[in-house]
Amino acid sequence: MVELSTLVVFALACVALTATPGPDMLLIASRSASQGRIAGLATYMGIAFGLYCHALAAAFGLSKLFLAVPIAYDAIRIIGAIYLLYLAWVTLKSKSDASELTKTRKISFWVMFRQGMFTNLLNPKVALFVLALFPQFIEPDAGNVALQIMILATILNIIGLLVNGIVILTVDKLGSIFSVKASFKRLPQIFLSTVFVGLATRLVFDTRN
Repeated sequence: MVELSTLVVFALACVALTATPGPDMLLIASRSASQGRIAGLATYMGIAFGLYCHALAAAFGLSKLFLAVPIAYDAIRIIGAIYLLYLAWVTLKSKSDASELTKTRKISFWVMFRQGMFTNLLNPKVALFVLALFPQFIEPDAGNVALQIMILATILNIIGLLVNGIVILTVDKLGSIFSVKASFKRLPQIFLSTVFVGLATRLVFDTRN
């Protein structure tokens, strides 16, 4: 088993990583503002599940495919960008009246979970992040390497839940305030759509460096 001191250092690194605003936090925040805390939580759970998938891929060496075959990295990157643009379009075209807002806030947990998961899975840079960070805290002599990787992924997800949970609760209240004022009803939707477009653009023009 990994030494406690190693896990503590990794946990501290996770706090620094998750507390720093990034694409995942921005997506979770915008989703919470436009569709409520349940949608924000579901999106985070999907992202967390996606991280487990990337961790498993790293454990079995599949993530190295992106390093060995550049076209595979680019293909996943473009598919991810197209998916994000699709989500932006769906979000922007949805209605913003009171009945639709209530319906949207009660939208299926699994739909939001799935969107968060695919957004994470279709970002090849997450795979490279896991491949670069996790091995630094792996101890080959401490037992099953795959199990160690999954333990590290769990620690990262738990800390991510705590940090993003605060973001979800805070932004949800702000979204509720905006939804009451007619002049601001579409603002959360526009913000979420803008986030999706921004993430898609980032994927298209981003590199592995």
